[in-house]
Amino acid sequence: MSRDELRSGASLASIFALRMLGLFLILPVFAIHAKTLPDGDNSSLVGLAMGIYGLSQAFGQIPFGIASDKYGRKRIIVIGLILFAIGAFVAAGATTVVGVIIGRAIQGAGAISAAITALIADSTREEHRTKAMAMVGGSIGLTFAFSLVAAPLLYQSIGMGGIFAMTGILSLLAIVVVLFVTPDAPAARHAPVALSVILKNRELMRLNYGVFALHLTQMAMFVVVPAALVQYADLPVTAHWKVYLPVMFASFIAMLPAIFIGEKYGKMKQVFVGAISLLLVVEIGFWQYLQSPAMLVGLLFAFFIAFNILEACQPSLVSRIAPPAAKGAALGVYNTLQAVGLFCGGAIGGWLKQALNPSSVFVLSALLTAVWLIIAINMPDVAKRSKKASPVQA
Repeated sequence: MSRDELRSGASLASIFALRMLGLFLILPVFAIHAKTLPDGDNSSLVGLAMGIYGLSQAFGQIPFGIASDKYGRKRIIVIGLILFAIGAFVAAGATTVVGVIIGRAIQGAGAISAAITALIADSTREEHRTKAMAMVGGSIGLTFAFSLVAAPLLYQSIGMGGIFAMTGILSLLAIVVVLFVTPDAPAARHAPVALSVILKNRELMRLNYGVFALHLTQMAMFVVVPAALVQYADLPVTAHWKVYLPVMFASFIAMLPAIFIGEKYGKMKQVFVGAISLLLVVEIGFWQYLQSPAMLVGLLFAFFIAFNILEACQPSLVSRIAPPAAKGAALGVYNTLQAVGLFCGGAIGGWLKQALNPSSVFVLSALLTAVWLIIAINMPDVAKRSKKASPVQA
């Protein structure tokens, strides 16, 4: 990768990580904090406060993606970061759960994931794009692990209002990164493409289903796994980072050879299908061996290898398949399905665990993954990428 490609990938991955930080940081501590608020005994409001961010993201991804195609990536990213900061400061000053819900909804409304991934696609050559997307995928995993470690410590030292204010300040600093650190993408002019063209594209819809299934599985899994670590591994919640952090780092390193080999030898379809197959094995493994501490840790490691590979491959494939004038729109649809998957994973996973049993969560995840595997096996081969392709041609 060239210096500009590395700088673009690293800076945009850091901004993407900031977005996920806004989602992940409150997960370990908000239910506890809510009890200190006047309306904090309303479980429905507390759940809405935690989930509204993803829901408003789902509504905003397509409009922001289309706008980034029309008005430019950086301009839309800056607008989204401003909305994110405003929402963070509203939530920081909230004295009720309803106030937090309003702030979180504003935060999520700045749905710039599609614009960010489209800018990465614009700024990288095809033979290096999956590596750049891997930076984003890795940043999500590491942000999740960091949140599990940092959230209790931050809550103890600066409180929930301080956490929200900190994410707002970081969002404003991210604007500086976008304007002065992230390189400008090469300019290109293309004829407009209707959204209906994107929605009717069979290959894009394969990938859209995949990201929905992947993130539903991720969120549903973490409805069950933390309690399993407490019950079967005798590991208190405050010590879960001792599992998550090394697993996240090791899995990110372990996925790199597959990405490099797939890119170099034109084997991305095989890598992609192999990662889905591994995910299916993991879900079956959780179903059968949830009560084994050693298997639990090993399955988490395997899950994040598959997750990181898929997080790198899928947006890269979307950006390649989509018409050049509609990368933002295509990634908007893709990120909408991602957000819907997160929302459904939490809601359905919680309901299954309560109404049936924890194993039912993994049965559902395995079924969704099996359907995904069948869909992916039938996708066309991904041709080896030409090293001469420019970012504009890609």
